[in-house]
This record gives sequence, structure tokens and C-alpha cells, in this order.
Amino acid sequence: MPTLRLALAQVNPTVGDLSGNAAVVREWSRAAAGSGAQLVAFPEMMLTGYPVEDLVFRESFVAASRAALDRLATDLAADGLGEVAVVVGYLDADGPARISSEAEADRGPRDALALLHGGRVAARYYKHHLPNYGVFDEDRYFVPGDVLTVVRLAGVDVALTVCEDIWQAGGPFAIARAARVGLVVNINGSPYELDKDDVRLPLVARRAREADAVVAYVNMVGGQDELVFDGDSMVVAADGTLLSRAPQFAEHLLVHDVDLPEAAPDAPEGDLGEMRVRRLALDPLPPAPTTLVEGGVAERVTDEAEVWQALVLGLRDYVRKNGFRSVALGLSGGIDSSVVAAIAVDALGPERVVGVSMPSQYSSGHSRDDAADLAKRTGLDYRIEPIQPMVDAFLANMSLSGMAVENLQARVRGVILMALSNQEGHLVLTTGNKSELAVGYSTLYGDSVGGFNPLKDVPKTMVWALARWRNAEAERRGTEPPIPDSAISKPPSAELRPGQLDTDSLPDYRELDAILIGYVDGDRGRDDLIAEGHDPAVIDKVLRMVDTAEYKRRQSAPGTKISMKAFGRDRRLPITNRWREPADQ
Repeated sequence: MPTLRLALAQVNPTVGDLSGNAAVVREWSRAAAGSGAQLVAFPEMMLTGYPVEDLVFRESFVAASRAALDRLATDLAADGLGEVAVVVGYLDADGPARISSEAEADRGPRDALALLHGGRVAARYYKHHLPNYGVFDEDRYFVPGDVLTVVRLAGVDVALTVCEDIWQAGGPFAIARAARVGLVVNINGSPYELDKDDVRLPLVARRAREADAVVAYVNMVGGQDELVFDGDSMVVAADGTLLSRAPQFAEHLLVHDVDLPEAAPDAPEGDLGEMRVRRLALDPLPPAPTTLVEGGVAERVTDEAEVWQALVLGLRDYVRKNGFRSVALGLSGGIDSSVVAAIAVDALGPERVVGVSMPSQYSSGHSRDDAADLAKRTGLDYRIEPIQPMVDAFLANMSLSGMAVENLQARVRGVILMALSNQEGHLVLTTGNKSELAVGYSTLYGDSVGGFNPLKDVPKTMVWALARWRNAEAERRGTEPPIPDSAISKPPSAELRPGQLDTDSLPDYRELDAILIGYVDGDRGRDDLIAEGHDPAVIDKVLRMVDTAEYKRRQSAPGTKISMKAFGRDRRLPITNRWREPADQ
């Protein structure tokens, strides 16, 4: 059996940076060639970054993508890499977008893959299955392909596919079996969500058995707005056995030798049912390996470690890719701001994080002490800006009471943070968690102010779990835990009035989060939640709060998605909406 040395380049592209992304392809292709790889595969939409969203509709951007692809093929040959087969994702089009009256049903923008070899674009493939659920709107943007490209190299037939093609039964993988290929390459832009790595391996194994072929699955890594990509690239044998697997949340070149069946001289082509098969042969390739190389299997990590890495990477790339130098946040001494501060320090380093304590007359001594303690533990830039004189100035000129005074305090804090942002160039981080965002437990233009929210998709109970994990991880490494124990153990409070606790307004967070997971993430109705054992009165209260807070969520900062249904890209509901879950009269 021929042996093919594969290299899966799990890298971090940036949307719109065509020259920068092409440089990454050249750099990692050089590394792959140095390892003796004959075929190197890069992620979906590697040249353009992913997702490009409405950039698809700009003909200038499509033209730039096509030109960058041709230029990359030439540059790879000039780099002495012309013999290496390089698979790279890019944006293509064979007609106008379907927003035009001139558009044709079977032509338009394409989520495309190219195989570069010998200084030219040797083969192309257009993604067949287009996801239109969750964060994906690909039916809005792309036209599906109906041709499976099969390339013969080093005596082996290799089928080329893109992302969603592997998530659906039938289609390219079924046709690959009929075409009798030995290897299916699948390039991905698969966003992270908790436990998705547990789903991927069984999925890739099913497709490998369906195709009766080895599957090489490569995924991108890095943050893009609300999305974070975790890598987790892998090679799986035709019988579903895992051969090699890359780590999560890190750039990595996975190099692995696979023994593959020789290409059949009478392998079919043309129409094979749902798709047509187009074949071509490439020659020459770098010589076949003489010694075996295995990529190894990266160790899996706990759920808390996985989420923490996702939040750190999401924040780091949002800051880096958008050109911010530093971040600032309100550091109250509570659990949410403590966790956000620890994430920021891990992502950026303490010298690029500003924590601002903004005590009022209701701020407890232990909260102020906890904020100062965290600053000392982490080494971040710590500042104290008392707000009471500013609040008093407002109250001397306006007659306010009750909730208005509570919200005034939060809005004064928001003004201070935005003033520091304007003066010093920091990106302001807001610190509200998913539970609070769900029920509207925040002050619009107050504690919700900011350009990015690391905890936007993190329920309150998970915030506590992350804090405990991060401290335990520090102890395991022999370093100081970043979060004071008292910040974790004390009852949560906004501290906007004497003796205030979150439980004055909300159910216990364990009960609240269980209801929210059902209602928000699972789209369950009131009767379903009652059947799960929740108190009907509590359900009615929570659902009312969720439904009436949509206008706040629509104005909230972006934040890293870690769940199956995040606010914003995943969950889209009208603000003006009179539908309510029927309650007992």
C-alpha cells in the first residue's frame, strides 16, 4: 500500500487579511515540506478568514480572494514548494450573488477549496452542504457545489471536501465511497462550543466508515468576533479508528503517515447519483516517506479547562485583531469581575489590564479588599475612583429615588470606564454573565457598558466553577491563585443599596440556570419546564424577565460563544413581541 505523509495546518487566519493569511500558508507549507509532507491542508476560507459574512456580496472582495489564490500558487512555487500539494480554502464565485436580479440559481458565490501545485491552481471544489442553523447563514451567501473533485497523487485517490460536508450523511462522503477513494480531506471552520470535541470524533468516524476511506479533518483555531475556533484536527482510519489528533486552542502542524489503498485503474467518474465526480492526476510530489511518522493523540482536558482556554483565546484575538493595546474593567471584588480580570490577565498579561475599583457608600469593605487583593495577586494596573461625589452631584441637581438612584451609580461607573477608554485607548470589558443577561439583571449604559464581554455566554454557576478551577490550576502549577477565596464564597450582590443580595430579585442561581438552559438553550416551553420539576411560579417569573429583556440584549457587547445557543448570533428573537408562554390562570 502506498504511504502518504499528511500535514494538517491548524492555524489562525484573520478575516479580510488576504496578504497576511497567504503569508501564513507559505510559512506553514514550508514547515510541512520540512517535515517531508507530500500534502498539506489548511482550514476552510483560509485565505479570507471565516466567516466573511456580507463581504461575500462585495465583488471587489471576491475578486481579491481569487487574485490572492493565484498569487499564492505562484509564490509557493517560488518558495521551492511547487511539488507539495497544498489544499487551501478561499472565496470564489461563478456568478453574481443571489441578491441581484441577474443571479442564476446554480451560480454565485462559493465557499471554495483549491489544491495548489506546480505554481498553479490544479483543482477546485465547491462546498456541497451549506449549513443554515445556529451561527451559520450559508444559504444566504453561497451556492452549493455538485461536483466531487478527486485528485490522484502518489498513486492514491483523494477526495476534497469542506466542513459541513462531513456533518451530513450522504452527499460527498457517500459519493467518495462510490468513487473508491482512499482518503477524504475535509477542511473546516468549525466553531467551538462546550463538549463539541466529544461530538467530532464519532462524527468523523461515521463519515470515514461511510466513505470507506481515511479522513483527514483540519480545523482552524482562533477568535473571530463572538466565535472561537478550537482546532481539534484529526486523522481517522476507514474503520473509524482514531490515528492522530491535534490539541485544542493552539496552532499546530499535525504530521502523520497513512497507508492507503492504491488507486483503482477503473475507478468510476461522471454522474454517481447526487454528485458528479471529476478526476485529475498530479505529478510529481515529494518522495514517499521511508520512516514512519505519527502525529500522536493530544490529551483531552476538563470542561472547565476547555471553556477557560476558549474565553482566553476569544478575548486575546478580539484585542489583537482589532488593534487594541489594553483593556479596562470595573473591578468590584465580586465573582464576575474577578473572573473577567483573571481571564484578561491570562490573555494579555497584567501590564495590559487596568482594573478600576469604583466604590460608593454602599460598597462593602470586604468587596474593596477583594478587588485590591486580586490586583496584588495578578499584578494588573489597579486604580481607585470613588463615585460618591459624582453621584451626589447628580442628586443635588435631580430628584431621584429607589431604582433610579441604583441605576445612577452603575451609569456613573460606566462613564468613568468610557472616559478612561477615550483618554488612554483601553477596550472596556463588561462583566455581566449569561444568567444576568438573560433576565435583564443589569443597568443599560451602566454595568452593561463596554466593547467586549468575556462572560456573555457563561452562566453564573459556571462562573463559580471556572473560578474554582483556575485557582486549583494555579496551585497545581505552583503559582498563586488569582482569585481571592472570599470573592468566590460570598453571596453575590450588586451593592447598590444597603444589604442588597441578588436573591432579592432572582431565584437561586442553580435553579435559575437550570430554567434558562431549558428555555434559552433548549427552546422548551412552560409545560416542558414544569415537567422537569421546576416551580410554576418561579418559571413564570423567569420567563417574563427573559422575554422583556430582549431590548437590552440587542444592545449588549459581543462576547465569546461557548454554548450551543449564545445570545446574538445563535438566538434571534424580535424585540417587539407579544407572545408569552401560556400560564395557569
